Amino acid sequence: MSKSRSPGATIRIGGKRSGAWLVRYALEQLPVSYTFGIPGVHNTEIYDELNKSASIRPILVTHEAGAAFIADGVSRSSDGEIGTLVIVPAAGLTCAMSGIGEAYLDGIPMLVITGGTRTDLNFGFKLHEIDQHKILPGICKGSRLIKEHRDIVPTIFEAYHLAVSDMPGPVVVEVPANIQLFLGEVEELPVFRPYFPSSEFDEAALDQAVDLLVKASKPGIFVGWGAVDTDHETGRIAALLGAPVATTLQGMSAFPGSHPLHAGMGFGRAAVPAAENAFKGCDCLLAIGARFGEIPTGSFGCVVPENLVHIDADPAAFNRNYPAKVAITGDSRVVVPRLLDRLTECNLKNDERRRRVIEQIAEDKSAYRLEWYKHRSDRVSPALFFDELRKHLADDAILVVDDGNHTFLAAELFEVRRKRAFLSPTDFNCMGYCVPAAIGAKLLNPAKQVVGIVGDGAFLMTGLELLTAVTERTGIACFVFSDGELSQIAQGQEITYNRKTCTMLGKLRLDAFALAVGAGYVSMEANSQIAGAITAALAIAQGGQPVIVDVNIDYSKKTRFTQGVAKTVLKHFPAGDRFRFISRVLMRKVTG
Repeated sequence: MSKSRSPGATIRIGGKRSGAWLVRYALEQLPVSYTFGIPGVHNTEIYDELNKSASIRPILVTHEAGAAFIADGVSRSSDGEIGTLVIVPAAGLTCAMSGIGEAYLDGIPMLVITGGTRTDLNFGFKLHEIDQHKILPGICKGSRLIKEHRDIVPTIFEAYHLAVSDMPGPVVVEVPANIQLFLGEVEELPVFRPYFPSSEFDEAALDQAVDLLVKASKPGIFVGWGAVDTDHETGRIAALLGAPVATTLQGMSAFPGSHPLHAGMGFGRAAVPAAENAFKGCDCLLAIGARFGEIPTGSFGCVVPENLVHIDADPAAFNRNYPAKVAITGDSRVVVPRLLDRLTECNLKNDERRRRVIEQIAEDKSAYRLEWYKHRSDRVSPALFFDELRKHLADDAILVVDDGNHTFLAAELFEVRRKRAFLSPTDFNCMGYCVPAAIGAKLLNPAKQVVGIVGDGAFLMTGLELLTAVTERTGIACFVFSDGELSQIAQGQEITYNRKTCTMLGKLRLDAFALAVGAGYVSMEANSQIAGAITAALAIAQGGQPVIVDVNIDYSKKTRFTQGVAKTVLKHFPAGDRFRFISRVLMRKVTG
């Protein structure tokens, strides 16, 4: 990363440069190792420049949605690298918008460089001619249209800082084709200044937070992705308070599942028993980098105490779903260490409370696991699968999931042990995330094991990106949970309607798919094959070849999340409609 000389520092270059050269120069100053996209008539000049770069490698994808998810995986799994797209305007942008939207709602930084139609020709109906900046608001942090050569470098630097600051997100910069192709006068270029979070926050609010936490008889801690880089400090705070820790889905790697005070994802009726029980009677909740969205709250079914201390970089997160007694706007990397210092100074004596909480969590986790072990069928048991997978993976292995029933099985049954080691689409909740995001994570972390868990329905959306993984020799292991249906929705339909509509998939031959793209293939039909199949798959991936594992998964036991959400959603219905829905379900169960 370039070092700042001083704010506003510049270097003189004199003469003329093409816009494409200036784009390459700007990206080379940023923490960017790869770009992802597809060349087209409106960005080939940028690609020609990137081909000359000694520090950036452009990677071809099969679809721009895959490019955006790969870039997302890059940003989430790294400590500073920003996922970057170079795509064509119009169709390239709209194809990428699923991944851009996921990054936007999940708070993931991303830099998107698009080409643009020529602005020096007085003709209409040009190829790809749409106003991209009219469709982008609401799905990214901002967009910029380059009008002059001298604006390119400062605009890209500005876009980067906007993308990584406060509540991170994607930012789009459009560079018209004529500016890329032709030379323009540029006398000087700004020097890149790395971003550092502001150290300013409300110290008086911190005093109030400390007072509430110290006086609490049953405190709890709830962490989201915004706390992912303060896992160590959060653990020490939890130990001082004797408080259980629950996470959001996205924040599962913000606190180690191996920590004795880790309770689970969420803490309401849709959470595992360890979390639900640990947070019963909680009289003061410390929330760090968590927005109390629909998934971690089990469709807003959790009980949040009056004494809520909420720390977040985004002030829009405060008081939206649950009122905060104390709200502290600031980066967790700044605020949480200071909170730890203050609590340490209080000389707290919570050893007995901590012991009781740890014992209860361990007992509840063990009982829930046993409940899963007792549920058997002739298909692969999720509990036995995740047990064995955990044994075969290093502590710093990265697990990437998609959107579906497998997501919540992983949340309930897999122990995440390191920060940035669990990647999941969350608030945008877009299917098709897993395979490309796993590629991005592996590219940035070549020495780590990267494993994807994806449902067969989600795999159908972006599984073809495995061709990109084969081309780049990106050794990821994709475990496809195959049951022939969109199981998360199908289970919800079964509970609500006693029938399934439009959720049954066609037959997919994963062995043929693997052969077609050049990936490895392993079959896992029964519990007796779990260990052998995982061993074989990880060995293939270690050799640099991506591998598909066809898992004949048993989805017959519903997760706590699915059960809890079904009850909570019904509770939010108007009384008359609630009665109508319950009556309809009962009638259909009787009549078949």
